[in-house]
Amino acid sequence: MSIADIKSQIATSKNIVIVTHKNPDGDAIGSSLGLYNYLIKAGKQAQVITPNDYPEFLKWMPGTETVMVFEAATHACKQSVAAADIIFCLDFNTLKRIDELGEEVRKAKAFKILIDHHQMPEDFANFMFHDVGACSTAQLVYDFIHALGDKNLIDEQSGICIYTGIMTDTASFRFPSVKAHTHHIAAELISKGVKHFTAHEKVYDSYSADRLRLLGYALSKLVVFPEYRTAYISLSKEELEKYNFTKGDTEGLVNYCLTINNIRFAAFFMERGDEIKISLRSKGAFDVNLLSRQHFSGGGHANAAGGEYKGKLTDAVKILTDLLPNYKTALLND
Repeated sequence: MSIADIKSQIATSKNIVIVTHKNPDGDAIGSSLGLYNYLIKAGKQAQVITPNDYPEFLKWMPGTETVMVFEAATHACKQSVAAADIIFCLDFNTLKRIDELGEEVRKAKAFKILIDHHQMPEDFANFMFHDVGACSTAQLVYDFIHALGDKNLIDEQSGICIYTGIMTDTASFRFPSVKAHTHHIAAELISKGVKHFTAHEKVYDSYSADRLRLLGYALSKLVVFPEYRTAYISLSKEELEKYNFTKGDTEGLVNYCLTINNIRFAAFFMERGDEIKISLRSKGAFDVNLLSRQHFSGGGHANAAGGEYKGKLTDAVKILTDLLPNYKTALLND
């Protein structure tokens, strides 16, 4: 199926739904609202649905007030998915990443389009715009709109959402996945009126006092294994509650571990509800996607992955630390 066929499919569709993954981050929301604003400008009816709520520091982007949250408006979301002509699936590679919403998407009669950059996508979509080499799904949304021949419809509103998605998923353009093409896109968006400094300020300069104190406390708990070039941080429910934790307060925390000289592997463990959320990051050739898939029911990218563990926080940490000797050669030779 060609991109021309997809353009025709969009042109004849009345109801379009955009879904993204659970615990949406900057790329999930930025790419979703970037696509949403483009579709609205193209004269289409569109609706963004997230499995659960997302952080306050992302709720400034144009269109955020229209987003429906499945957990809070389950019936309305189910109706919207069932009535859709097209469902765009953004920034996830398997329907389990959208929880209960995944079953609604799977059984929907809509034409399904996947736009994503994660490895090994599940075969559920009718059309995939997929590239593991892309720095972000937001970049792919820009490329998708460009491929449709509608780059002229990207304006300041859709542009700042796309820019924010790229900025957040690359840690402000720091990762190796950022190529010249990424900077060309950023320049194009700025030329359309996107205020790049506003995106940075809204996301990174909007901490609450509690969030900053939590960051300080978390860094005081840093554990380093120089012999394995590894560092990790763990936080319990009680510790999070002490600092009045809200969604998004630990965003990017794992990356601080990689700022230590000679550290190549970083992990962050967070106890939430009855499970442990795990974030893994690496530099160089060490593949945390594979490690997460094998040991923590997760996945993602070679240098950035997530996972989970059903059990005690201490047990999750022990699994990782017990694994380190097995990976010593890979970590030291990287």
